[in-house]
Amino acid sequence: MIVFVLDSCAMLRHIDDEAGADRMDAILHMALLGDAEVQIPAVQWGEIAGIQRKRFGALEQERTLQRLLQINIHVIPATAERAVHAAEIKEDRKLPYADAFAIELAMDSPDHVLVTADYDFKAVDDLARIEFLPMK
Repeated sequence: MIVFVLDSCAMLRHIDDEAGADRMDAILHMALLGDAEVQIPAVQWGEIAGIQRKRFGALEQERTLQRLLQINIHVIPATAERAVHAAEIKEDRKLPYADAFAIELAMDSPDHVLVTADYDFKAVDDLARIEFLPMK
């Protein structure tokens, strides 16, 4: 089964109904039907939480996160092993640390596809399958 790994940019495209939201809707619909699994690293999940809190306050942050969890999104913890591997990717490939968690998770298997709107991931597209959402 295909596993879509989402970064915060991809989720924000869905939340904000921006370019690529239609593709994100399709991916999330597949997850609801059980035709795909959707994962997001806990570090990226935290970025979404922080952005929503800054934009709209604590109540709307909680509503947004609860709505997303109902879609059957799996938040993957940042284990010690994942944190070290992400740090190595960050240093070796000059990728922001939070982004390194996303590519690290996408590297779990050939069935994993990172979905992002962040074109900085072009620097690591040899490490895992990456689907880029359209630019704004």
